[in-house]
Amino acid sequence: MKSLRIGPLARVEGTVELPGSKSLSNRVLLLAALARGTTEVRNLLDSDDVRHMRAALKALGVELEATDGGRRCTVLGQGGPFAVRSAELFIGNAGTAMRPLTAALCLGHGDFKIGGDARMHERPIEDLVSALRSAGATIEYLQTPGFPPLLIRARGLSGGEIRIDGRTSSQFLSAMLMAAPLAKKTSVIELTGTLVSKPYVDMTCSIMRRFGAVIETPAPGTYLVPGNQAYVSVDTLAVEGDASSASYFLAAAAISGGTVRVRGVGTAATQGDVRFVDVLERMGAQVRRGEDWLEVTGIGPLRAVEVDGRDIPDAAMTAATTALFAKGTTRIFGVANWRVKETDRIAAMTNELRKLGASVTVHDDGLDISPPKRLSPATIDTYNDHRMAMSFSLAALGDVSIEINDPDCTAKTFPDYFTTLRRLSTPAQP
Repeated sequence: MKSLRIGPLARVEGTVELPGSKSLSNRVLLLAALARGTTEVRNLLDSDDVRHMRAALKALGVELEATDGGRRCTVLGQGGPFAVRSAELFIGNAGTAMRPLTAALCLGHGDFKIGGDARMHERPIEDLVSALRSAGATIEYLQTPGFPPLLIRARGLSGGEIRIDGRTSSQFLSAMLMAAPLAKKTSVIELTGTLVSKPYVDMTCSIMRRFGAVIETPAPGTYLVPGNQAYVSVDTLAVEGDASSASYFLAAAAISGGTVRVRGVGTAATQGDVRFVDVLERMGAQVRRGEDWLEVTGIGPLRAVEVDGRDIPDAAMTAATTALFAKGTTRIFGVANWRVKETDRIAAMTNELRKLGASVTVHDDGLDISPPKRLSPATIDTYNDHRMAMSFSLAALGDVSIEINDPDCTAKTFPDYFTTLRRLSTPAQP
């Protein structure tokens, strides 16, 4: 297995132009494909997950052209559901492609198979399938009930009254919402359970409205979406920079006493992970904010805090490794859904934090993390999870070198991550 040695690093400082948001990139591509007209998407993320979405859309008959190294894409919309009557789609481990495509496929007519790699087939999808079935879809499980791969016998969605559980993944609600405007009648979607990652649903509603959809929220947890609508292309749309990716560089500045500014995401962003700077501020870092930029300066020792990760589930992983440098015990809670992400992130974070010498207590929905007096050098396993690789790179700021196994897993969202980190880093003196 390929590995990468990092550090020890003394300081991280400079400016980062962020790649596009993965979540926004795949939502925009899908809505542009369903819209009437042509949309030019700029600052698109060029990564494995987005390539899976582009490949799936091409297999479904959508004409699109990627240029500028995949960072720009022109999409000729279908003006409604996909016209092809049969396709077999491989999505890898891209949840932001799997869930919304499952819903969108139900809008057309034909038989479609959709699945991914081994880990995708371990990630639950029953809540979405149940909601789609209540809206008139016919879906079969091809292997294990409740999990992909799926066979969709599409005959259009009727809409109507739909209940969907929000406790496992906000992507289920987002997928249902994106399909609902093209259903035959009005959908009233009622959320059950406590919704995780609500900012991602707010982001979905925002981008749907950019493409002309009408969506109302008459009461908390209730979404009313008229049927027989049409998405309309946006001539040019720029994808926000990825707020989750920003978290690693901002945390590195807070830990090392440097100053890092990230461009492409700021106070105007729709992504929940921009709130990670609030966590760093409470830990003792200095934060400056602009409409499309964020800046963090490390000004002294960090202190432990409690982190509610429900609205920042990806950046909460960065908080977990930042806790290695904070005095006291950091509690991260509200992240029970870490267990069904690219890997079981609660188990993975626990294993790797302990390798570095941290004391970790696992609870139902998170972790308590107490740092050691001195970090131990370690070889970090990444579990084919991009965020494990990027989060644990911060440990190299602890006067140790670390070995990252399978560093190329960052291709899922940030192929150039380690190159960018190296550019901003000052090595520690021997």
